[in-house]
Amino acid sequence: MSFFSRCIEAAKSPFSALGSVRTATKRAGGTVRNHGGSPGKRLGVKKFSDQYVIPGNIIVRQRGTQFHPGQNVKIGRDHTIYAVTPGFVRFYREKWLRGHRKFVGVVLNRGETLPRDELALGRSRHLGLVDLNAVAKSNKPIQASV
Repeated sequence: MSFFSRCIEAAKSPFSALGSVRTATKRAGGTVRNHGGSPGKRLGVKKFSDQYVIPGNIIVRQRGTQFHPGQNVKIGRDHTIYAVTPGFVRFYREKWLRGHRKFVGVVLNRGETLPRDELALGRSRHLGLVDLNAVAKSNKPIQASV
C-alpha cells in the first residue's frame, strides 16, 4: 500500500488525524417530571340517581363542594356526602343567589322528587312508620309507646 492510499484511507476514517472520536455508550434521555406523581384519590360520584342506599353509604367523594347536601344526607369534614336514612338517591338543582347549586338528597320512595314539598305532602318520616296525613284525618292523639 502506498503512502498516498494510506492518506486517503485516513481521511475517510472517523479516527483521522484529530485522534479517536468517542461515541456515546448510552442514549441521551430527558428527565422525568414529577416522577409519576401520586396515586389518584378515587373521587367522584359513588351512588347514582335511583340507586338504593342505606345509612352511612357514601354518595359523593369530592374536594370542595361541587355537590351540596340536601334532604336526608350529611356532609363530612372532607366534603364527602353520605346518606343518613335508607332510600333512593336524587340529584337536583336549585336557584341559589345569582346562579344554581347542585344538591344531592335521599328520598324514601322511588317516585318522589326533591326538593320535597312539605306543605303538600306533609313531613317525611323515617321508614314510613308515621303517616302524618292519616293521623290528621283520624284526629286521634298519638300515644307514645314506652
